[in-house]
Amino acid sequence: MRISLNVTNYSWPSRIGTNVGAVASAADEAGVDTLWVSDHLLQADPTSSPEKEMLEAYTTLGFLAASTQRVRLGTMVTAATYRAPALLIKAVTTVDVLSGGRAWLGIGSGYHEKEAESFGLDLPESKSERFARLEETLRLARHMWAGDDNPFVGSHYKLGWPVNNPNSVTRPHPPILIGGMGEKKTLRLVAQYANACNLPDIPDGGATVKRKLDVLAQHCETVGRSYDEIEKTLSTRWLPDEPAADFVQRCRGYAEWGIGHVVLITSGPWTPESVTTLGGAIAAL
Repeated sequence: MRISLNVTNYSWPSRIGTNVGAVASAADEAGVDTLWVSDHLLQADPTSSPEKEMLEAYTTLGFLAASTQRVRLGTMVTAATYRAPALLIKAVTTVDVLSGGRAWLGIGSGYHEKEAESFGLDLPESKSERFARLEETLRLARHMWAGDDNPFVGSHYKLGWPVNNPNSVTRPHPPILIGGMGEKKTLRLVAQYANACNLPDIPDGGATVKRKLDVLAQHCETVGRSYDEIEKTLSTRWLPDEPAADFVQRCRGYAEWGIGHVVLITSGPWTPESVTTLGGAIAAL
């Protein structure tokens, strides 16, 4: 079982850079698999409020690449339409190069309409168009990471010379995680393009998660992909007072659902102390 943490809240009492760097260093030492950051401009943590502190994701990942040696780095997750797709792919490639091959492309169709309106970000009203642009971005990512600088022509994006030099350290490309659980579109795109999915921990004893994974398996069969190739990740809450033995038992339950990678969020900001406590639980797995 892989254990990751998601930094969603930056409301430390002082010096955000010092604190996020200390959390990253603690994650590096604690055996955390991936340090994820939310890709929002408005604070989206449900335990916070929209006007609270929020850092831009890819600048933060570049900073964290220099603050760590081992832990992987990614967004949970980027709205595909917020950035020009080639700029997004170049940003992920840059993090991968600077970190020595530790970047993810975490991506989804986007949902935060108030945020898009507040900042003038591109988020089409039509959800069908959002998914079409997501799929085109995934196609372009494969194109650029394959070193193909020939023109790319899609329905929404046309690139004349998409050079990607230096290319990613991770070959054939940084792993792609698609967030969301839509059965008709999101999970089909996971089967066709992704290395990992991310599902929310819904409190129904695993019924929803298991059903979504069954749907993913069906999509994999349809596209001729091995279901076992896809990493199944679950976002859930870290309970700081939870005994390590209880956390281990909880993770064993997730494994029985078919989950192999748990992504933890916490109320308020992570601290080096809470990450170190998590490290003790990881060691007990």
